[in-house]
Amino acid sequence: MPISCPINFPRLSTEEFGALDYEIMKLAFACHGDLGRLGDEGIYQADFAARLSAAGYELHREVPITVSFRSFVKTYSMDVVVNGEAVYELKTVTRLTPEHEAQVLNYLLMVNCAHGKLINFRPASVDSRFINAPMTVEQRRAFTVNDRRWRGDPASRDLLVELLRDWGTCLELPLYYQAFIHLLGGDAIVTHQLPMQRAGISLGHQRFHLLEPSAAFRFTAFGELTVGYEKQLQNLLRLSPLKAMHWINIGHEEVTFTTLV
Repeated sequence: MPISCPINFPRLSTEEFGALDYEIMKLAFACHGDLGRLGDEGIYQADFAARLSAAGYELHREVPITVSFRSFVKTYSMDVVVNGEAVYELKTVTRLTPEHEAQVLNYLLMVNCAHGKLINFRPASVDSRFINAPMTVEQRRAFTVNDRRWRGDPASRDLLVELLRDWGTCLELPLYYQAFIHLLGGDAIVTHQLPMQRAGISLGHQRFHLLEPSAAFRFTAFGELTVGYEKQLQNLLRLSPLKAMHWINIGHEEVTFTTLV
């Protein structure tokens, strides 16, 4: 299995998850009421878990998700899974951010779970966010490939498409970068600091990931391609010693391979 987890999650409806979450959040508020808002994250995790167990819920903590493809392996860890069907991620931060929401969404997509919850114990009152993952793993694997403007190595394109067919689209971009760089030989071979110049003026060094000795690659996850971003890539390319930039956009339904020269 390319993505494995010891729990086989059912896909709860919004109503089913809402009913379960209503009861669970009572315990989260009780936890916050007794402990206050200044504890470390691990303190809230332990207390929240104890309350869930005492209330009769089936509880799993630090549930691993293992993502693999060929020789690449990475393991994530979900804070709390309740009744083998609901994912809860606990935080103690000043405020929740889109990055925190993206973390939970990434977990849900990887385990094919439809709903989860992000809980922050640091504010004066418990802050929480519902996170929904409506796309199934089958839908995320059913993307089309647009390579009409691709001038790069066909083998590299095919490798990435194979990886995406395995994992599906919509996962966090750093994961795709880490796996692809590993498969290309690792950071020492792929990641380089290259000199940048404008009109003969040295501007320092910029980090690039090289697909070929004179061509870099960059991933994005836009819903649709934009002329504005393509121009920004062309500006970066123009200042560098590179001859080409391979732009791979991993959209939900279409993966687009574009070579800029």
